[in-house]
Amino acid sequence: MSTATAQTAPAGTTSTAIRLPGADGRWRPVRLHEPRDWADHPEPYSSRVAFAAAHVVADPYADNTPGSPAGVDWDSTLAFRRGLFRYGFGVAEAMDTAQRNMGLDWVAVQQLVSRSAAQAAELGARIASGAGTDHAPHASSLGAVRDAYLEEVDFVQGTGSQVIVMASRQLAATASGEADYRAVLDPVLDRAEQPVILHWLGEMFDPALAGYWGSPDVPAATEAFLRLVHERSEDIDGVKVSLLSAEHEVGLRAALPEGVRLYTGDDFNYPELIRGDGEHHSDALLGAFAAITPAASAALTALDEGDLGTYDREMAPTVALSRHIFESPTFHYKTGIAFLSWLTGQQPGFVMVGGMQSARSPVHLARVFELANEARLLPDPDLAAERMLTWLAGAGLRP
Repeated sequence: MSTATAQTAPAGTTSTAIRLPGADGRWRPVRLHEPRDWADHPEPYSSRVAFAAAHVVADPYADNTPGSPAGVDWDSTLAFRRGLFRYGFGVAEAMDTAQRNMGLDWVAVQQLVSRSAAQAAELGARIASGAGTDHAPHASSLGAVRDAYLEEVDFVQGTGSQVIVMASRQLAATASGEADYRAVLDPVLDRAEQPVILHWLGEMFDPALAGYWGSPDVPAATEAFLRLVHERSEDIDGVKVSLLSAEHEVGLRAALPEGVRLYTGDDFNYPELIRGDGEHHSDALLGAFAAITPAASAALTALDEGDLGTYDREMAPTVALSRHIFESPTFHYKTGIAFLSWLTGQQPGFVMVGGMQSARSPVHLARVFELANEARLLPDPDLAAERMLTWLAGAGLRP
């Protein structure tokens, strides 16, 4: 198999091109771009609060088949988080990006939060971690769901991490309306020792969360959500909304009480939402930032400096990559993030807990490579190309 060809290279590219497959079975040449020397930004940003939701790196020697306990490569997992701190991001830990409800069991969650919170404390970095009810999958009464939440909240804040109150499959299945949500969540907010981040995860990320906040009608659900936020604003640092609707987010953030942040979870429209409209803006808690870390850092650095033109230019090449990674079925986006982590040399292999490396096709992953290359997010293009072609060959795809 010919892996590369040497040709006269345009400015900004190397002399190497590889061929990648499309869904039609045709192979196209893709010239590798020179790696960019991205600037470190170890301090938090001044104009926005920015969290990256991080994935877990699976241990390639462990039995990470579907249904097996998660085997995690802790060294690589923690090193990935240090990479986020290097670029000024806080870590949103043990969220859906880390495969909560999709392979990461409660035993592994506890280890993950404990290890990550300890590292963040050592390095003086910010961390917020998910507390939900996933360790009690059979909870079928409001009291049982409430108690499951309280157990996880106690654990998370016991590690020193800020709490993210995650959307709960068990609450969605048990609650019949707004009053039921309040019966569970008011005691959870009472238990929190510091203001929490309240998470609204849309059904495109988890179909089991359809009708969250007591109604399948988004405007009605939003009204219930806002009533809780306004009444408990002193207990809420911000809300993390992942509905992939910029229009909804713009309206919601304008309706929040003063002092409550809107942390965008919109991996399609994040540049304009973070940029803001001159009156309101969104902060960020994004899985996409785990994929586009240095480019997002460059953009936020420009935003801190009031340089909107540079902010727009830095963000622009990342959008196609993020939208591809998060394309439908959106809940399989974790596969693209883990694959890109492998391509960029941040983990030794491309395996995932729960066997989720199989959740995207080789053609889809080839496009991840191509778009990351266009955004100059491959720090070692030759290594990335070698790994890409090795993966394709193993899948039976050869030009």
